[in-house]
Amino acid sequence: MIAHLSGSVAGVSPDGAVIDVGGFGLRVQCTPGTLASLKLGESARVATSLVVREDSLTLFGFGTDDERNVFELLQTASGIGPRLALAMLAVHSPDALRRAVAAEDIKALTMVPGVGNKGAQRIILELKDRLGAPGDLTPNGAGPARRAEPSWRDQVQSGLINLGWSARDADAAVDAVEADSGDQTPDVATALRAALRKLSRQ
Repeated sequence: MIAHLSGSVAGVSPDGAVIDVGGFGLRVQCTPGTLASLKLGESARVATSLVVREDSLTLFGFGTDDERNVFELLQTASGIGPRLALAMLAVHSPDALRRAVAAEDIKALTMVPGVGNKGAQRIILELKDRLGAPGDLTPNGAGPARRAEPSWRDQVQSGLINLGWSARDADAAVDAVEADSGDQTPDVATALRAALRKLSRQ
């Protein structure tokens, strides 16, 4: 199994990146949050999971080992394949998923495109005792440390800039997506695709 890749970022696209490792360009499918952290030409390390199918070998890349481990664990639930597991991590951090499953928060789980009420109930039933408790304890062990996660706007804007758009164009596209969304908070993957469609019309 390929546990991680370390190398130079040779390319970034809306759904993946190419990491140059010893002269080999390896393509990895990533969440928008992971893509936002990858800068063209800079060194990067991504935790990876290799999914083997009869007709393909696909590498999925993550910013942390914890994300990779949760990605693999999600796929042990009935009806959860790699694409849906990746979508879940595009919407929720590993600890947010742990909290949602532990609290049986169906509303939070169904925020993920492709997860309905029955699917959310199945995830809770099958993974409640396996995902574990949210981590990141404070040094004195008093409880979970609160970390400020980037907003969807910040993640989408950063992803657009990494793809070569100017900060001004990226900000305008994000504003347009936010206006279309109204009072609803879009998930990062959907917002990134919508922003790219708006930029392609310019």
